[in-house]
Amino acid sequence: MNKLHIAIATDNIEASIKDYTVRLGLAPCSSVANEYALWRTESLNVSIRQDLSCKPGELRHLGWEDSLAKEFSQDTDVNGIVWERFSAQQQADEINEIWAEAKFIPV
Repeated sequence: MNKLHIAIATDNIEASIKDYTVRLGLAPCSSVANEYALWRTESLNVSIRQDLSCKPGELRHLGWEDSLAKEFSQDTDVNGIVWERFSAQQQADEINEIWAEAKFIPV
């Protein structure tokens, strides 16, 4: 099954976590204080990241969480948008590599 992945920049991670928790109707399945949060719903994979190189609310990239993905891949579309493809485990591995304290295990 594929879930659309949306990655958004923020300059206020705590306020963004509160807002997106209400909007998505559930708490993030992974978060790193002052840095990152991830929500996985039945159809969406949404991440927010404190990223001062982007404007707040700016799209960082799009992609697909794909249960059949054998490896992480990315390419850029005609509009310059980066698209990633990855499995839930590959995303967890990336999160845990960047932030060891996350200890994220996808369910």
